Amino acid sequence: MSKKSETELKEIALKVREHIIRMSTDGGCFIGASLSCTDLIVFLYSNFLNVNKNNLKDPERDYLFLSKGHDVPALYGTLAELGIVEKEKLKNHLKTTDHIYWHPNTNIPGVEFHSGSLGHLLSVAMGVAWDCKMKNQNNKIVIILGDGELNEGSIWEGLLVANALNLNNLIAVIDRNEFQANVRTEELIPIEPLTKKIEAFGWNTFTCNGHNFSELEKTFELISSNQSKPAAVIASTIRGKGLPSIEQRADRWFCNFANDEVDMLINELHTRQKADLTSETLVVR
Repeated sequence: MSKKSETELKEIALKVREHIIRMSTDGGCFIGASLSCTDLIVFLYSNFLNVNKNNLKDPERDYLFLSKGHDVPALYGTLAELGIVEKEKLKNHLKTTDHIYWHPNTNIPGVEFHSGSLGHLLSVAMGVAWDCKMKNQNNKIVIILGDGELNEGSIWEGLLVANALNLNNLIAVIDRNEFQANVRTEELIPIEPLTKKIEAFGWNTFTCNGHNFSELEKTFELISSNQSKPAAVIASTIRGKGLPSIEQRADRWFCNFANDEVDMLINELHTRQKADLTSETLVVR
């Protein structure tokens, strides 16, 4: 596959965030977590997974499962930017005439499985990974989990079984934005030390900045070069990334903005992007 440059990835991520903001009106969406995992999804589809509009039914394609289904605006936006879903279709979000809804629906091209009930999709991804191994195929199977989702016992059962079956074609990416719904994860049911816990279940475990495309590239190169076990990537992210007015705010996990607020937020997004680019340029100099 032809990999995209960091500049290209940032531009795609910016456009995906615009889509997310536009889907946060006329009924709203889970904007905070969608913004936190945008860079992860953009990177995976652009530079890691063999998935495109021409191979969606190919049994030897790679798979991405979005277990934290409420983040689906980030998935919709990415699929639209990569030409898998028509951009105009995103305007049908929450309309009864379409399947663009609060959670993934397999009637949307590129969506591999329904999700939304947290904790169950790891088992589905494991089943696909096991099937691909039995067929001696080289598919990569990636599942994106929420850190709050790790409170589900089925996740830890899955980690045990994946290790027992040596599913070394399976990668779990944990969107570690440190929030679940309207409370911090460590204030409700602490999950740290997370790296040591997952390693104790027999997985190779990596940590990285989930908004830094260079770090993501290096991390997944490490996994690809020596994936002898199931691999987990704990990606540190910021809930509401890109919008300083809602970043890391517990009360901004779900938002339903008015149209004029959407315009203001998109302007805020671009202002933040320019500031970040200016800061990076100054650091390089």
